[in-house]
Amino acid sequence: MFNNLTNFLFLSTLILGSIISISSNSWLGAWMGLEINLLSFIPLLTNLKTSTSTESSLKYFIVQALASTTLLFVVLLLSFHQNFSLEYNIYLNLMLNSALLMKMGAAPFHTWFPEVMEGLSWVMSFILMTWQKIAPMLLISYCMSYNFIFFIIVTCIFVGSIGGFNQTNLRSLMAYSSINHLGWMLSSLTISLIYWFIYFLFYSVLSLSIISMFYQLNIFYFNQIFSSLNNLPIIKFSLFCNFLSLGGLPPFTGFLPKWIIIQSLATTNPSLVSMMVILTLITLFFYIRLTYSAFMINSFQISWNKLYKSNLTNLSTLLNFFSLFGLTMITFFYVIM
Repeated sequence: MFNNLTNFLFLSTLILGSIISISSNSWLGAWMGLEINLLSFIPLLTNLKTSTSTESSLKYFIVQALASTTLLFVVLLLSFHQNFSLEYNIYLNLMLNSALLMKMGAAPFHTWFPEVMEGLSWVMSFILMTWQKIAPMLLISYCMSYNFIFFIIVTCIFVGSIGGFNQTNLRSLMAYSSINHLGWMLSSLTISLIYWFIYFLFYSVLSLSIISMFYQLNIFYFNQIFSSLNNLPIIKFSLFCNFLSLGGLPPFTGFLPKWIIIQSLATTNPSLVSMMVILTLITLFFYIRLTYSAFMINSFQISWNKLYKSNLTNLSTLLNFFSLFGLTMITFFYVIM
C-alpha cells in the first residue's frame, strides 16, 4: 500500500493533469493533460490492493484508453481539416464529443461507470464522480454539437433515473445519480459556464455530504442502513434527507441549481426542460420510496427522545446542515438584499 506522501504526489499530478487540459490552447495539449490525469489516477484506484479495486482500475484504464485513442485520432485528423469537406468535419466533431462523453461516463457511453464504482472506496468514488468530470466537461464546451448534446442530456437523465431502481449497492446508486446529474450539468453548459460552475459546486457539496456519512459509518449496501442505523434515528433521518436533497426535492438545497437551470431554459427550450423535469421525477420516486421504507416499516429501536452518540465529524454535520437548509438560508438572504 502506498504511503501518504506517494498518494499526495499522485493526487497532485491528477489535479495538474486536469489543469493542463483546461488551460491548453491546443487539442494535443488537452489530450496530454487527460493522459497525465489518467496515469496518476490508476495507482490511486489500486491503493486498496483488493481484487475488486484491481478489476475496477483495469476496466477504467481500458475505457479511458479507448476514449483517449479516439480523441487523439480525431485531433490528428482535425489538424488537416482543410482537406475535408464540412460534412466530414461534422462527423469528426461528433466523434470528438463522443470520446469526451465516454471519458466522463455520460449515457449512452455509461456502462463502465457503475461497474467501476462498485469496486472503489468512497474517497476514490467521490473523486471519480466530481473532479474527473471537470476536464472532459469543459473541453466539450469548446466543441459542443448542440443537437447531439440535447440527445445526450435526455439520455443521461433517463438512464440515471431508470438505472437507480432496485439497486442494493450504494456505490452503484451514486453512480446512476451522477449520470442523472450529468444531464443537468450538460444542459447548464448550453447556457453558460457560470451556470455549470454553480450546478457543479452544489452537486459536489451534496455528494460530499452523503459520501462522508457513508465513509465514516462504513456503509456500502442498503441493508446496512436499515440494520446498523436503527439505533441512530437522527443520523438516518439526515442521510435520507440528503438523498432527497440530491434528487432535487424542494425545500432542500439540491432544488436550487435545478431551479436556476429550469428558469433559464424555460424561455429558450421549454420542450427540453419539460422532459428533464419529468424524467427527474422518476429519481425522486425511488428516493422517496426508500425513505418511506426506512422510516415507516416497523423496526426494533430505542425511543427517539434518548440522546445518541454521533459518529459524524463536525464537517459532516456542517455539510448536512447546508444540504438540508441551504435553500432556506439563500432565499432568506435574497429577500433581505
